Amino acid sequence: MKLHLGCGRRHIPGFVHVDALPAPHVDIVGPVERLPMENNSVSLIYASHILEHFGRYQYKAALQEWFRVLKPDGILRLSVPDFAACAAIYYESGLADGLTGLVGLIVGGQRDEYDYHQMIFDEELLRRDLLDTGFREVRRWDWRLTEHAAIDDYSQAHIPHLDKETGRLMSLNLEAVK
Repeated sequence: MKLHLGCGRRHIPGFVHVDALPAPHVDIVGPVERLPMENNSVSLIYASHILEHFGRYQYKAALQEWFRVLKPDGILRLSVPDFAACAAIYYESGLADGLTGLVGLIVGGQRDEYDYHQMIFDEELLRRDLLDTGFREVRRWDWRLTEHAAIDDYSQAHIPHLDKETGRLMSLNLEAVK
C-alpha cells in the first residue's frame, strides 16, 4: 500500500489518499498524524508540504506515526519548504515576489483552517529528526525521477514560480528508509 498524505486536490493513481478535507479522490478523510493502518503495513508514504503544518512540539509525533505504519525497508518521501533556500532568496532580493513566493512558503497559503505553517526545516534539522525517529537512511530525492513526477505539486516549487529549468528549487525533498 502507498499513501499520499495531505493530498489536497492532487490525485496520484495507485495511492491511498488521506486528507483532512473531503474531495472525490480522498479515500480517508481524517488526520494524517493518526492513521487507521496496521503497524508495518505501508510500503511508501508521500507527504508533500504537510509536515510544516504541525507545530514545533507536534511534528515529531507525526514522524513517529508514519514510521509506525511503514514496513521494514519502507520509504517516507517527504517534501517541505526549504528554509535555507527561503533565507537565501530573502537575503538576495527581499520579498520582491510578495505574497506569491516566500511568504506562502514560510507561513502557508492561509486559504482554509489547515493551510498555516507552524514549523520551518532545513536539511540538517530534518535529517537529524528522521534518524532520531528510527529511520536508517536519509537521502535527497529528485521529483523528476518519481512515479508522480507528472503531478505538479509543491515538491516542484521554484522561484521564479514555475521556472523549473533555471529557477531555484524551494522544496527540501528527503526520503527516509525504515
